[in-house]
Order: sequence, then C-alpha cells, then structure tokens
Amino acid sequence: MASQKVMDAAVRLDRGSRRFLIASLLMASALAGCAEPSIPVDGGVEEVQIGDRTFKLELALSTDRRRQGLGGRETLAEDEGMLFVFPRAAQQRFWMYGCLMDIDIAYLDPIGYVTAIHTMPKEAPHGVDELEIDYQNRLPGYPSRYPAQFVIELVPGMFETLGIEVGDRINIPATRLKILGECSEVEAEDARAFR
Repeated sequence: MASQKVMDAAVRLDRGSRRFLIASLLMASALAGCAEPSIPVDGGVEEVQIGDRTFKLELALSTDRRRQGLGGRETLAEDEGMLFVFPRAAQQRFWMYGCLMDIDIAYLDPIGYVTAIHTMPKEAPHGVDELEIDYQNRLPGYPSRYPAQFVIELVPGMFETLGIEVGDRINIPATRLKILGECSEVEAEDARAFR
C-alpha cells in the first residue's frame, strides 16, 4: 500500500525529481542492510564490537600473516588489534616470537565463544649469539585450551578492562565468522610447528 503511494507520487514528478527519488530509495535500501557483505582480504580491516567498544582488527588470513602477527611492531592503538582466522577449529598455541610489546590474546571457537584469554608479556629479543632453536625453546606458549578457529590480539589488559572472560561470546555474527573461515588459507602441517 505504502509503496503504491510512493510509485503514484513518483509518476507525478518531473524526470529529474524521479531520478533523485529513485537514487534516494536505492541508497536507503543499501543503508538498511541490503548491501552484500564485504569479502575479507588478508591484511584488510574488520570492525568488531567487543564489550562496549569497536575495534579495527587487521585480518590475518594467510599462513605468512598469521605467522608474522604483531611481531616487530612496537605500538598498537587502543582501538586496534589483529584477528587471526583459521579454516577450521583446532588446538592453538601462540608465542611471542619477535614481539616487542606486551599483547592480550583471546581464542574463540567457531561461533565466537572465548576459550582462553592471556596477557602475553614481551620476551627478551633473540640474542646475537643465541641459536634459533635456543630462542624458540625459551619462549613460553599460550594455549587455546579448547579448539579455536579465531584469535584476537589487543593491547595488554584490554580484555580485563572490557570485562571479557572465558565463556563470553564476542559479537561477530555467525554468518560473518563462516565467511572469514572460508576465506582463510589452509596451513601446511609443517607451518603449524612454528607457532
């Protein structure tokens, strides 16, 4: 009924006004959620609501980007972080290889529930005379405890500040999590040994 009234009114408008009305209706439809969801891109940014704040999380969809993580970075803004995405849930274990700052980490299962949270302190850098194997062996691992498909890293203490605990659900729609997982790169078995 209402759409018929809009159409009747549009017929009475001049050509320029009709174009403006149609463009406005199309824009309103897109803003109302009719637009296609964006395709995740490795290194792109995903805006995620965690607690009462929105974070811009850099996507780590490829093996190389997941391996690099936040290593080598000295700072991270309060509203930034990284979202690691794996093609399927598995036991995960991260470490602070090459990390120059403390980092908060939360592991999520395939539907967004937190399986573990850790604050990972930076470790002494790889020593000039230190063998690679010795460096790797002295770095502690931080496990997911249960199978996890997603990992979020933020500035240290942020999950506590937000009141996020194990068992809470991070507000990412299940359909979006599925799309993210489908866009992630499958790791070779030997690649997992480096994490």
